[in-house]
Amino acid sequence: MAAITSINAGQVGPFAAAITTLSADDTITINTRKKQLLVLTNTTGGPLTATIDGSGGTTVNAPGVGSVDVTAGKAIVVAAGLSVAVQLATISAYCQGVVHITGAATLKAQLFDI
Repeated sequence: MAAITSINAGQVGPFAAAITTLSADDTITINTRKKQLLVLTNTTGGPLTATIDGSGGTTVNAPGVGSVDVTAGKAIVVAAGLSVAVQLATISAYCQGVVHITGAATLKAQLFDI
C-alpha cells in the first residue's frame, strides 16, 4: 500500500506532474482547503475499476432520495487506453476518513491540488 502524493497545480507555467502506478490498495490524503482532481489512466488492454472508499463513510442524506449507503465506496471504471478524472469534492461522501483506492492495480494516478 502506497500513499499517493498530491501535486501542487497552483504554479505558474509548466510544472512536473509525477505519475504513480497503483497497487491493489493505495491511499490519498484529502485536503479540504484545495480543490482536488484525481486523474486515473488505464494503459492496459482491458477496462479496470478503481474503488474510492473512505474509512469514515457510512450513509449520507441525499435530498429527494433519502439515506444513501456509501460504505462500499465509489466505483470508477476506466476503459482501456483512456483516462478518467474526478473532482474529489463531488464525491466527498466517499472520501471521509482514510481514503483508499482499491481494485485497480496497474492504473496510473495523479492527484492535483488546484
